[in-house]
Amino acid sequence: MLNKGITKKSVVTTIPKDFASLHNLQPIILLKPKPEPENGKSVLKALQQRKTIREISDKKLSLQVLSNLLWAACGVNRKKGPFGIPGRTAATASNSQEIDLYVALEEGTYFYNPIQHKLVPVFAGDLRALAIGKGQMNFGDKAPVRLIYIADVNKLANTSGYQEPGLQNPEIQKSYYYVDTGLIAGNVYLFAASQGLASWFHNCNKPGLTAKLKLRADQRILFGHTIGYPVKK
Repeated sequence: MLNKGITKKSVVTTIPKDFASLHNLQPIILLKPKPEPENGKSVLKALQQRKTIREISDKKLSLQVLSNLLWAACGVNRKKGPFGIPGRTAATASNSQEIDLYVALEEGTYFYNPIQHKLVPVFAGDLRALAIGKGQMNFGDKAPVRLIYIADVNKLANTSGYQEPGLQNPEIQKSYYYVDTGLIAGNVYLFAASQGLASWFHNCNKPGLTAKLKLRADQRILFGHTIGYPVKK
């Protein structure tokens, strides 16, 4: 399953240098987004049913559902967007695409590569307990997937999009990457509602995850997001 298409730039900017030595953890090649009209709901219906659900079962997501979820979050929906950069399902400041999505599963944590639509391993082992705030660990602790939103400030300061002067200002950078995270999280909530999934956007253990994922100084862990099937009552 190892895909040799990882570019040098993507490794340097998003993935720890020793990612290739993660025991036997292999990249996960995701499936193409596949609409499921017989199960899905309209956007208006999804908005009507959108809500936070914290009681989440341990039932695993199929590869197709996981693939659809990640594409809905911030996948590539057009090969050529603003400034000639591939466009995403979620907007970002100056099309900087500075929010990286990491996916914590039971066997390991992966970086979502939207361009190649695959998961690249970055940590072997279960980090789901760190992908939530310390006071919230008793909720959704059996959920199969926890997303981790990480801002890459370097992508803002050196954007390939519009060279806005404010992108060099730390306070403006902060306002942008928080808003951009919210746009992705909103996509996740709508997808979850359309598929009958539970969705919960929350805090996370930032120091613990930063250490485990060996992040650079200009990478900021922002929030976690738990996804799974709701507990049947």
